[in-house]
Amino acid sequence: MTNEAVLSELQSKFGDKIVSHSEEYGMLIIEISAHSNYEILQFIKEDASCKMTFLTTLCGIHYPEKTGSELCVMYQLHNMEANYRLRLKAYIPISNPKIKSVSGLFASANWQERQEYDFYGIEFEGHPDLRRILNMDDMDYFPMRKEYKLEDGTRDDKEDKFFGR
Repeated sequence: MTNEAVLSELQSKFGDKIVSHSEEYGMLIIEISAHSNYEILQFIKEDASCKMTFLTTLCGIHYPEKTGSELCVMYQLHNMEANYRLRLKAYIPISNPKIKSVSGLFASANWQERQEYDFYGIEFEGHPDLRRILNMDDMDYFPMRKEYKLEDGTRDDKEDKFFGR
């Protein structure tokens, strides 16, 4: 398996649902349409040439500066036979943070989707038990979103720009 072969196959199968791609440290990173996440992940898992049967990581990311696509769901998959890894990213707006659940495809996604709901407020449609698992049920915010100042607002010697914001 090569990055070029995987990318070519996905582009021929899904066309404009593959938004962009890049490569970092030898790993292919593909941005996909959030509306197509389930069908693309299902294809990658079940296709005889891809065989990405292991979901290593599913995590949320918050990009407050990306208006209209502030939240990202990132999937890292692994083909154990070929020792090949792939990263997929799907961006969704913070105003409507919904994406299809892949817990029906990968059992490990069940817990990981609940965690990302708990910390980022990403709603995984079709998830069998989407509720908070680590934070209190009565929390009315999502702690991993970059919506709060990092330092005390009364101090003038600290600025958010020094902390990546």
